Amino acid sequence: MRVFITGATGFVGSHVARVYAGAGAQMRLLTRSTSRLDSLTGLDAETVVGDLLEPQKLRSALTGCDALVHVAADYRLWVRNPKSMYAANVDGTRDLLKLAREVGVPRVVYTSSVATMGFKTDGTIVNEDTPVSLADMIGHYKRSKFLGEQEAIRAARAGQHVMILNPTTPIGPNDAKPTPTGRIVVDFLNKNFPAYVDTGLNLVDVDEVARMHLIALDRGTPGERYILGGENLTLKQILDRMSAITGLPSPTMKVPHAVAMAFAFFDENFTGKLLGKEPRATVEAVRMGKKMMFASSLKAERELGFKVLPVYQALRSAIEWFIAHGYAPKP
Repeated sequence: MRVFITGATGFVGSHVARVYAGAGAQMRLLTRSTSRLDSLTGLDAETVVGDLLEPQKLRSALTGCDALVHVAADYRLWVRNPKSMYAANVDGTRDLLKLAREVGVPRVVYTSSVATMGFKTDGTIVNEDTPVSLADMIGHYKRSKFLGEQEAIRAARAGQHVMILNPTTPIGPNDAKPTPTGRIVVDFLNKNFPAYVDTGLNLVDVDEVARMHLIALDRGTPGERYILGGENLTLKQILDRMSAITGLPSPTMKVPHAVAMAFAFFDENFTGKLLGKEPRATVEAVRMGKKMMFASSLKAERELGFKVLPVYQALRSAIEWFIAHGYAPKP
């Protein structure tokens, strides 16, 4: 099997590439000229330098492939120019799917996000059938992923074999950037987490998410969304688990959302707009935090054979990786 994978230099994508390598696939991996290639070490794969913003230049690389696995996305909770995020997550997805149709790639796996689900403020556990609209999306990242997912659904309804996966919050090793979730771990390890807000996430083992990117080629229904999740945990529970693993103290002070919003407003305007640096907190992130991102993966369990795993080992692996690679001192 020959497969074209986007996003293989990123966190989830690097794990996906290794799953396909283990299955004996011939891989063509999309990289950018500025990409770090550390995550591809040891992989027997062809690298293709290109960009989602110029999909036509990928025509020859896609030609002859048995599958497209589109993992790449602009995943940031703060961006100075949101146009670039929509160009990658929406236009790039639409154009890449169109190109795959034109060159005859028979199967596609599209990595969406649980961010496109209809979360509530009361901790309701949502699923793929929970009503949701673009108006429910807070921030440019969520809006762009929602619109990108709509492109995938539209393509599937038109007859393209597109499987849509919605990972919750992946955790594990090799989060080099790191992702916003990885930053929570790094900040905790560096003792930069003096307080917490009342919010919740669903943490999922990145290896199980990666495994589904291979399984989904042959199972499930094109055009359907599949939540890939693990444990529903409050932020305080996550911090307590990291404390149990490392011996570092877990913060005990809970900050009201109003106070967090005031800090985020200041940080976004001072650090972001005046200094031109990425702020530690953003208004959109605090607004998102008012919703408990608790989700069910029953559909993926039933139709794809997905396994909901305890997140302890993945969290421990992430901590060990960050420490081993110099992101934080050893506790």
